[in-house]
Amino acid sequence: MTTLLTTLQSGSVILTLNRPERANSFNFEMVTELQHALADAEKDPQVRCVVLTGAGDVFSAGQDISEMKQGDAMSYREHLEKTYNPLILQIRGMGKPVVAAVNGPCAGAAFGVALACDLRIATSNAYFVVGFGGIALAPDSGVSLFLPVYIGLGRAQEYFYSNKPISAQQAVDWGLVNRVGESNFQTLISQVARGLALGPAGAFAAGKQAFNRAILPNLEEVLAYEGVLQDEAGKSAEHREGVAAFLGKRKPNFI
Repeated sequence: MTTLLTTLQSGSVILTLNRPERANSFNFEMVTELQHALADAEKDPQVRCVVLTGAGDVFSAGQDISEMKQGDAMSYREHLEKTYNPLILQIRGMGKPVVAAVNGPCAGAAFGVALACDLRIATSNAYFVVGFGGIALAPDSGVSLFLPVYIGLGRAQEYFYSNKPISAQQAVDWGLVNRVGESNFQTLISQVARGLALGPAGAFAAGKQAFNRAILPNLEEVLAYEGVLQDEAGKSAEHREGVAAFLGKRKPNFI
């Protein structure tokens, strides 16, 4: 079964994360498929907008921790350099608008992917969890930059430290999410995507470049530094306890 579904619809391509049995968590295959699909969308003149969503009622739980804990797994820094760092830069570098259709819970690295998108539209029952602190890791996937940009440094640190969920309503009130859809979520996504697909593609691409230069000029540097911090955190006893607790479905003991 492919980990990514691709559907063309009225000038847009819908990319659906498709590991519902694992809460659409990312593995190396899914990240690679997504990178290729985004590259194809960028080159395809029929595609003028990209929509990223999840299968079922979950957007994505983030990185599949079990994959990272395999015996021959690469270091966390190496993993980020091959997966999320280029993926985040690819989304921000695309001239075509990318919309995150957040159809349910969104956590960890998937939160970073959603934050990298140009717009976020969520269902009313969606929520966002920073996630990394729960397993004693530093933020990665650009979360350390994107989240304070959208909700402020104080809130970003609070929700990293507490690992509390940010509800869809909180997210839209704070500007993290552009719009929330109730029963009309799919219709709303289609309307937004169609509006973007009918817009001035060249001007949209130039505008995105301008926003990147003005607000995110150090994104590549931030992603690289997140990798350094993650490599150190990944070797800690705290992280080992966090992962053991997560897999054992218990509360971690970091004391």
